[in-house]
Amino acid sequence: MYVIFDNGGKQYKVIEGQIIKLEKIQGIIGKKIEFNNVLLISNNNKLNIGKPVIPGGKVIAEIISHGKDKKIKVVKFRRRKHYRKIQGHRQLFTNIKIIKIIFSI
Repeated sequence: MYVIFDNGGKQYKVIEGQIIKLEKIQGIIGKKIEFNNVLLISNNNKLNIGKPVIPGGKVIAEIISHGKDKKIKVVKFRRRKHYRKIQGHRQLFTNIKIIKIIFSI
């Protein structure tokens, strides 16, 4: 059984017990959170697709940790104009563990 849900403009495919990395979510470590934007549920080869979301579908997860990703370089460059700008960026993230998938049909 797997679920596709939406968070922060991105879609994630998860199963129970999986640990995934999302963009930063406010909350303390160990806190349970719910995602209500369930777009698709696959259960025993039966597919339930939302229009756009499945009513009664929830994903319950627990916050495991917060952190920062590796640094990436953002380069802006204009040829023949003597313009060059280099910036670094480290995206904040939250690791969560999927505890339970709830749906009612």
